Amino acid sequence: MRQFLKNFALIAVGLIAGVAATIQLSATAQQGAQLPLDELRTLSNVFAQIKREYVEPIEDKQLLTDAVKGMVSSLDPHSTFLDKKDFSEMQEQTSGKFAGLGIEITSEDGVVKVLNPIEDSPAARAGLQAGDLITRLDDKPVRGMSLDKAVRTMRGTPGTKITLTVFRKSEERSFPVTITRAEIKVQSVKTKILDNDIAWVRITSFQERTVPDLAKKLTDIANQDPKLKGIILDLRNNGGGLLQGAVGVAAAFLPADAIIVSTKGQSPDSKQVFNATPAMYRLNEPGDPLAGVPAIFKKLPMVVLVNAYSASASEIVAGALQDYKRATIIGKTTFGKGSVQTVRPLTNDSALKITTAYYYTPSGKSIQAFGVKPDIPVDQNKDGDPDDVLITREIDSEKHLRNKQSAEDKLIKDREQRRLEELQRIEEKNAKKTPEEKEKDKNKKPPELGSADDFMLSQAVAFINGQPVKRSSSKLE
Repeated sequence: MRQFLKNFALIAVGLIAGVAATIQLSATAQQGAQLPLDELRTLSNVFAQIKREYVEPIEDKQLLTDAVKGMVSSLDPHSTFLDKKDFSEMQEQTSGKFAGLGIEITSEDGVVKVLNPIEDSPAARAGLQAGDLITRLDDKPVRGMSLDKAVRTMRGTPGTKITLTVFRKSEERSFPVTITRAEIKVQSVKTKILDNDIAWVRITSFQERTVPDLAKKLTDIANQDPKLKGIILDLRNNGGGLLQGAVGVAAAFLPADAIIVSTKGQSPDSKQVFNATPAMYRLNEPGDPLAGVPAIFKKLPMVVLVNAYSASASEIVAGALQDYKRATIIGKTTFGKGSVQTVRPLTNDSALKITTAYYYTPSGKSIQAFGVKPDIPVDQNKDGDPDDVLITREIDSEKHLRNKQSAEDKLIKDREQRRLEELQRIEEKNAKKTPEEKEKDKNKKPPELGSADDFMLSQAVAFINGQPVKRSSSKLE
């Protein structure tokens, strides 16, 4: 097992300018498969026809690369062909350092959708919000542009600028935002001690340094406040990262050897079980990075905060802590990405990222499409989240993998009906607003996570203190 773990790293990242995914990085050789001759003849005929008659000449390499990309991307939202630049960018993301705007994105209805502006990034400082739709990049329309090309357009040399045209559903308006590119250095672990002896630990993504950094910060917290009475693990807006990081974070709060997550797929390699042992979460550091963590963190009352942008590796941590009843999950139903992607090198400068397995919580539950449901549903905002149904989750993707354990059709139908009703309600509400109210909406920003205005955090504190919690009234949560 140890040798096997040296050969791969599981990650749950996506395109950062990126969409969250869970990826298994592997150097295992591909097994051959018998190719269908009739279909290959069709491909050959189409290739020849394009070369002879298309209005402009196209290089063979571009034509075949695009054919491969189309074949892979048609499988599901998370499978893709990686050329040399794509592969390099993916490795930058897991290291926590890259140049760009600092947003995690996906595609929706032919345009780019913001999943999460990374904290302290140019995008966050410019006021971009989760759920914003990007319709133009400088003077180029996004519709019809591949997600890879959109990412490359937004990335660039630090100090250069790009203007995004943004459509915000909740305000029914489009507006331009000019952002200066910068080197993005993601601090994956942030902590502070709240006034009432409760530790707040925020993990923005799971990276190579997340587990050792978490160990150090937990030790510092215990030394600073020996009267700790609870801990809040904040995974909101966390789109994922290295699975070893997720396993290590869960291991910090669970008994040794506890099962954190398992994966199952068609190939023998895809059937794995990951436990709370150093061999399963150690990456580059020697020994056990969690060895010095005070034992109190396995016993303290604990809350995990999640929302619709908590995806993949975040869902693994939340699902494990929920299954063992180690923590109470507060917030909103998570994104629902419960599949594993394997990155297989094809040549020296290309690779295939392909979905190879589903992952399961310790109790054997698949969260694919459904997500992790909170024990106590709580809104992000004090006055409620009336437009929460407009947030796109895994289940809303047309090509998403179906959950093998539960039927989805009723939930999909209910979400679509609620979405139409909510869009109509917003349209009617905005039509009644005065120009002054509309201008106020333009300048309104969501409360900073971890701040005094963070309503969901305040409810987590209330829960640990044994006080009443204001539950969400949403029918879909």
